[in-house]
Amino acid sequence: MSGTRPAGSSSAGGPSAVVDTETERVVRRWQQLPLDRAGTAYPGVREVVQDLADAVADRTGEERAGVPDLGPGVVVDQLRVMVYDWRQAGLPEADLAGRLTALRRSLP
Repeated sequence: MSGTRPAGSSSAGGPSAVVDTETERVVRRWQQLPLDRAGTAYPGVREVVQDLADAVADRTGEERAGVPDLGPGVVVDQLRVMVYDWRQAGLPEADLAGRLTALRRSLP
């Protein structure tokens, strides 16, 4: 694919820049949550991680598999991995940006 940026690179104002910004906002917000609020929000974050993993599997022709439940301390790292995988699979950045924005807004 000529003329495309490497996965994870951003252009000012484009969907990739929004993905980068929203990913970091989710991570920062997650790190600021008190433990009880993180516990309440955790299932929703795991659901997004699994949804991204399923979309990547569907796109790449792999069999869907459950993302391991490694707890609230690791879930944002899993999210970052899924963002990377999404990009590597060539899925639409705008869709990912929307999902991340919705996730951030859902956090208490």
